Amino acid sequence: MTQINFSKTARAVIDIERQAIDEITQYIDEHFEKSCQTIFDCIGRTIVIGMGKSGHIGNKIAATLASTGTPAFFVHPGEASHGDLGMITKHDVVLLISNSGETVEIMSIIPVIKRIGAKTIAMTGNPQSSIAQLADIHLCITVSKEACPLGLAPTASTTATLVMGDALAVALLEARGFTADDFALSHPGGALGKRLLLTIADIMHKGEQVPIVTNDDTVKTALFEMSAKGLGMTAVVDADSRLCGIFTDGDLRRIIEQRVDLHNAVINDVMTKGCATIHPNILAAEALNIMETKRINGLIVIDDEQRPIGALNTQDLLKAGVL
Repeated sequence: MTQINFSKTARAVIDIERQAIDEITQYIDEHFEKSCQTIFDCIGRTIVIGMGKSGHIGNKIAATLASTGTPAFFVHPGEASHGDLGMITKHDVVLLISNSGETVEIMSIIPVIKRIGAKTIAMTGNPQSSIAQLADIHLCITVSKEACPLGLAPTASTTATLVMGDALAVALLEARGFTADDFALSHPGGALGKRLLLTIADIMHKGEQVPIVTNDDTVKTALFEMSAKGLGMTAVVDADSRLCGIFTDGDLRRIIEQRVDLHNAVINDVMTKGCATIHPNILAAEALNIMETKRINGLIVIDDEQRPIGALNTQDLLKAGVL
């Protein structure tokens, strides 16, 4: 029985598709610039239309545009002919995707789109095709060959289409000054939403849950407070209730090695001064970044007057789905 070399074929496919991406780089030209500007200036939506595999890719392109600041949705050309053209207005831009540029279902609705008054951008592999010639702007996605050895299944061409769509979306994202906060508004669900939307105030321990001792308390008192609150640390404040340091499990191990008298030592002498802090309105993801950068397990949350109002540790971030 002949042994099939699956890995060899897979590497060949990847090489062909990598080449396809290299080939379409030449089409980032004045037509690409005009396409971006047209979508950027659009006061309506970007409507993406494609049939078959181009439709699947178009659906993803529409989703990427919509999630990165460009209002967009996908319309199936078959459904468009049966009422969904009513979704398109004269204020919209229609992105028509067809590798051959001769897709019948798309050809049949172009006259109506033109009559509506929407601007059209064709993304095809044939600049001389009917769809390319009828559109206001043509984006070329020509590739030299498909990864399919039969030259039939759309493979390298769909990869090139997807990459060109991502190039459009990201170029527009940067042009709009789209931020992580903007991105969060369209991604409220799941781990991504939690990372982007949750603030420190949403997950921090508050009120009586916050471990606090004064700087003239003993280490013994601090240990009781840490045990009671269970965060592995305590804030240390001065007579005006302003933060002056932190005492953590790590500090405890350090002073035990130094044979410090835990019953009589004053916390002010063994605490960590100039500790990392955070404000309640900061994103929880930023707390994670601070902890990872400084290699610490907890943070004290302070107000504008440097008074502790909360505390959190890595376990809180884990429970909230941020970590």
